[in-house]
Amino acid sequence: MQAIEASPVPLPAPAGIGGFVQSPTGRKLLAAIGAAAVMAIMAGVWMWSQKPEYKVLFSNFTDKDGGAIVASLQQLNIPYKYADGGVAILVPAEQVHDVRLKLAAQGLPKGGGVGFELMENQKLGVSQFLEQVNFQRALEGEMARSIQSIAAVQTARVHLAMPKNTVFVREQQKPTASVLLNLHPGRTLDQQQVSAIVHLVASSVPDLPAKNVTVVDQDGNLLSNNDKQANANTLDATQLKYVQELQQGIARRIESIITPIVGANNVRAEATADVDFSRVEQAAETYKPNGSPDAASIRSQQSSEATGPGGAGAAGVPGAVSNQPQANATAPINGQPAAAGTAPAAAPAPAAAANVRKDSTVNYEVDKTIRYTQQPMGGLRRLSVAVVLNYRTELGKNGKPETRALTDAEKTQITDLIKEAMGFNKERGDSLNVLNSPFVTPEKTPYVEPPVWKNPEYIAMAKDGGRYLLLAAVLLYLFFGVLRPLLKKVAPPPPAPVAALEGAGGNAPALGNEADEDGAVVQLSSGELPPPKQRSYQENLEAAKALARQDPRMVANIVKNWVDGNE
Repeated sequence: MQAIEASPVPLPAPAGIGGFVQSPTGRKLLAAIGAAAVMAIMAGVWMWSQKPEYKVLFSNFTDKDGGAIVASLQQLNIPYKYADGGVAILVPAEQVHDVRLKLAAQGLPKGGGVGFELMENQKLGVSQFLEQVNFQRALEGEMARSIQSIAAVQTARVHLAMPKNTVFVREQQKPTASVLLNLHPGRTLDQQQVSAIVHLVASSVPDLPAKNVTVVDQDGNLLSNNDKQANANTLDATQLKYVQELQQGIARRIESIITPIVGANNVRAEATADVDFSRVEQAAETYKPNGSPDAASIRSQQSSEATGPGGAGAAGVPGAVSNQPQANATAPINGQPAAAGTAPAAAPAPAAAANVRKDSTVNYEVDKTIRYTQQPMGGLRRLSVAVVLNYRTELGKNGKPETRALTDAEKTQITDLIKEAMGFNKERGDSLNVLNSPFVTPEKTPYVEPPVWKNPEYIAMAKDGGRYLLLAAVLLYLFFGVLRPLLKKVAPPPPAPVAALEGAGGNAPALGNEADEDGAVVQLSSGELPPPKQRSYQENLEAAKALARQDPRMVANIVKNWVDGNE
């Protein structure tokens, strides 16, 4: 019989965990676990590459609103996460607008305050005091929401002090209000915006005067100065804004009318207005001399005339004779002359003249002018304007652009246009200064196209491409380098049929060239070996059992060869 050489058949694996691991079943189990782990890693890498982009849903919310928003997101099965230390809630970018609309239908976020929806859940039997308190809370919440709609205001709180009504007029008190504003970082409110908030609150509460509203920011700064508002003699923000708008309007009018002549960006104008904000009321009473008497108006005229008898006047030659009393008067008889020695008769005294007195009084109207003058605030007292014109650019003889100064005629025309546009008044003391000078333009830095490795667009594309390439490389390595060999160990190919070996002593089943788990090849006959095939331990064991049943002598020779060879 031809000698048969056989490689050793593997013995059963030792007992214990180590033996189980070294056994074919244990190795198959470990290979299956490794294949599952590799597949899990591949799935995780793929999910990581498909991770959605998150965007901000809401930020800067109160704790109460945050809890309500999170509870709603959990009910809607929408993934979310926190950012910026928990002050912002992020959701997938493609669901931001949809989630906002759904939460808005639920009234979220509420902004940390309650409005008139508080009155919707009134319970039966609520006292009048509690109703008044709820109404005041609702009114405060509504005003806070209105104030928060201003762009610079982040949050707002309103506190109202509503006095009780009383029938005594002297004891009536006006309500007061306090507003606490939390502004966005880096933003401020001007005086006009503060006044708008004050009047908004004052108009929302009955009998609330604007001077009883106090506005404070988050730093404790008093924004509403009621004393300044009460003093009408102080220049407030409205007046300053009026001056600025007046100056800017004059400058815009000048530039708009001169730009078509000199070209765009070739004229600069600035105006300074002296505005009188004093309030003047004047009453004047003026008396003027009358004109000619004929043109004068007679107010009243009075005439009087008095006539009386006249008294005997003194007559004669001054002296003693004339001072003697007169003798008795005697009449001559028949024209006889008086006796000698008698005094001649005195001449008859002349008749006394009557006294006449005439008075005439004429009263004329006196010219009188009474004038009441009230000058409005904001009168323009003086206006100063400065205009700078650039040199005119024209094509030279060589075809290149050249600059030249404006001629005197051109400057005169432009000056006249500016005077008309600004409303120049010489009597008012207005001044105008027009300067023609070349403008100094900054040198334009040529735009340099950044290199490819510095271009943000290319950098973003490279990052995306690198991420996908890295993902593909990792997946390929895990599949071909790890997963595929493990799958081969877990599920080896089916064994080839046992071929009959030719040899002396008849036909006997042979193991052929079979390899066990350790790669040992059993050679049962001489001749060319078929290509080796990987077989499992169980298959080799079953083949050895079948050979022992069919040809025990051959098995005994094989064992004898093992003993002689100290194997």
